[in-house]
Amino acid sequence: MEKRISFKEFLFILPILIIISVFSIWPILDSVKYTVFDYRLNDQQNSKMFLGSSFNTSSFNENAKYVAYYLKKDMEAVEDETQKQEFERIIVYVKEMMAVYEGQNQNIKLSGNEAHEIEDFIEKVKMDISNLYQVNAAANLSNRDNLPMIIEDLEKSLISSNFIGLKAYGKVLQDGRFWSALRNTLVFTIISVFIEFTLGLALAMIMNKAMKGIGLIRTVSLIPWAIPTAVSALMWSYMYDGGSGIIAKILADIGFVSSPEQLLLTSTGAMICAIIADVWKTTPYMALLILGGLQTIDSGLYESSQIDGAGIVKTFMAITLPLLKPAILVALLFRTLDAFRVYDLIAVLTGGGPGGSTETLSIYAYKIMFGQTNFGYGSVIVMMMFLCVAAIAALFVKVLGADVMSKN
Repeated sequence: MEKRISFKEFLFILPILIIISVFSIWPILDSVKYTVFDYRLNDQQNSKMFLGSSFNTSSFNENAKYVAYYLKKDMEAVEDETQKQEFERIIVYVKEMMAVYEGQNQNIKLSGNEAHEIEDFIEKVKMDISNLYQVNAAANLSNRDNLPMIIEDLEKSLISSNFIGLKAYGKVLQDGRFWSALRNTLVFTIISVFIEFTLGLALAMIMNKAMKGIGLIRTVSLIPWAIPTAVSALMWSYMYDGGSGIIAKILADIGFVSSPEQLLLTSTGAMICAIIADVWKTTPYMALLILGGLQTIDSGLYESSQIDGAGIVKTFMAITLPLLKPAILVALLFRTLDAFRVYDLIAVLTGGGPGGSTETLSIYAYKIMFGQTNFGYGSVIVMMMFLCVAAIAALFVKVLGADVMSKN
């Protein structure tokens, strides 16, 4: 029977719960908020998150003033008195609406009736001006082409709600580029983590042996992991360079690519290059995590196994592998989540190319959020990544069956 946590014990863990809430849970909830809005900085009408209609009075007054000014200038070129009166009528109509919001220089919230009133005003002005210039098509009116652009800006001063609910989630499920990025991410993650685990396990077994110079071996093996990822990627990009890279030349000589210049210009070649660079850098990290698990295994178990006549393979399968289960879970979970969220390596090495063949979800989300300043849809991609990461974590814990939080 498990003992329930007491109030005093709860107070000890309260600070860490607060820290987790502030730095982990709150950003997630904030990201969810962004996903339900069409929030784009490159669009004036969607540069903020609006639940209701908003009205940019500064933009409206400025553009309405231009409408009245251009109409007055063209009215002077019209000779027909009846048409001049029509020009004057529209000018007065525009100035009357300007007077309502005179002196206001900010965004204001509108009620439903106010929003409809402004929409009707803009639509009426647009139609009246269009008809007016059609009637006076023969006249030499210099602002005939300028006014439609001003009217377009006038329409943008009325900002409707950009709350879209879950529509963006439906859009991302139909986004071919998202599925392509997810496929690239899974290919990169599965292959790189599998190779890193295999090599890391072998390296950890070697580093766990009591032999002369083992301290130097452990130190040297960790050097790739200690190098910053961006620096490591830049270093590999030089070696992959088609003009002077040693690896590009070797792969071309053995027939992997037709010429050194083609190494990073083919989808398969670019992905393999990214995986090799990642394996080189993070295999020592995998080995370090597994080594920690190996050193917790009682050496007496191996002595008993040797006395019983068990071979190396049987000892590994019956003793080492089962007792390494928690360490393997931690190593695979950490590396899989890290590889799934890869950004800096791909960004420096290939930039997601060629033709998006190495574009991962992180790269795609970055391009949408900061390249296109579409933070609403970019946040949806980030949330899809979050769901994938949560699913991966649950899968590892379920399949490996190791409870790392258990007191036992």
